[in-house]
Amino acid sequence: MGKQERGTRTRQTILTAAAEVFEQRGYEATTVTEILRNTNVTKGALYFHFSGKEELAQGLLQEQDEAALVPERACRTQQLVDTLLVYAHRLQTDALVRARARLAMDQVSPALDRREPYLRWRTIMLRLLEQAQAQGELLATVDPAGTAEVLVGGFTGVQSMSLILTSYEDLMTRTCALLRHLLPSIATAPVLVSLDLSGTRGAEVFAETQD
Repeated sequence: MGKQERGTRTRQTILTAAAEVFEQRGYEATTVTEILRNTNVTKGALYFHFSGKEELAQGLLQEQDEAALVPERACRTQQLVDTLLVYAHRLQTDALVRARARLAMDQVSPALDRREPYLRWRTIMLRLLEQAQAQGELLATVDPAGTAEVLVGGFTGVQSMSLILTSYEDLMTRTCALLRHLLPSIATAPVLVSLDLSGTRGAEVFAETQD
């Protein structure tokens, strides 16, 4: 293993360890000492890659999550649905994803720039909506930019409620309900009847990405 590859692995090990602590304790209550206890790297190695807790948290917020990508679908509206359902599934099953979400919603940490995840999700939703519109899947009155804002904002609210009320246990149910209420206002009738919004869809599509 080359030096660069070892460095990349060490950095990812530190981020994963930090994510577990951030997810359990939140940003303010987390310390570098706790993060170090959660991994086998030295203090020097941690500070070689990150200047401290804030940079660790920012690294998690800005990290591109390739595992969030879903298989391309001919129906872009289904691909949009799959993207949200896979993310809901991963919030239920992946501590790293939950940590990013918790940091993004953390209102008591003004030092963190929490915009990146929301801007990234808005971009993803907008791209899929524009593609769906170009393929004739959306109603003529739909504004893709405005709809992207509503989808991201609506999902953020559903996610927050599910976290507070059930620790994400009912997140898939809430996400499917959100989509069932929103999609009739944007998708054409033929597209609507073709969509799979089942409660197991997120897990099934995520399994596709792991093959």
